[in-house]
Amino acid sequence: MELLTGVMAAFGLSASAGLNAYIPLLVISLTARYTDLIQLSSPWDAITSWWIIGLLILLSLIEFFADKVPAINHVNDAIQTFVRPVAGAIVFAASANVITEMHPVLALAAGVLVSGTVHAVKSAAVRPAVTATTGGAGNVPVSIAEDMFATFLSIMAIIIPIFIAFVFILFAALVAWVFWRRNKRKQIEQTV
Repeated sequence: MELLTGVMAAFGLSASAGLNAYIPLLVISLTARYTDLIQLSSPWDAITSWWIIGLLILLSLIEFFADKVPAINHVNDAIQTFVRPVAGAIVFAASANVITEMHPVLALAAGVLVSGTVHAVKSAAVRPAVTATTGGAGNVPVSIAEDMFATFLSIMAIIIPIFIAFVFILFAALVAWVFWRRNKRKQIEQTV
């Protein structure tokens, strides 16, 4: 069970990094520094230093405000295309290594894939759809919701990692339901 919770925490944190690169890093660093919920091993324990925590706070603020300004948010997403997968790799490797003895290359690759996929869906599908349907007015509320969800998901991944399994199951069920409905609709259209 400990192995499963460690992997679920790693998946949740790296998915969160796909929405906001610095929030899960900041949550891990503060949690490791001030609680016993997570103990980072070397070299990942470096993120608990005051310099890194201060830098993460500064970067979080920059990303928060850059993501709320029209036009700058697109530049920010382009930059974050490289940053978020790296952050996802770091949080996956750091958090998975706490519980499991997962090979670092496998952990880094899994983190890149999870956070990169979440970022790609966000920046290539969700945000353009929000911009197109709301004329850009929906971008700020959606960005705030993404930041809130990234924070919530990061905290839950550390405190109740099994929650992440339920989130993934619900997401998979939602995706399956959407595809089932689409196929059903196509079948009805073909018979009519």
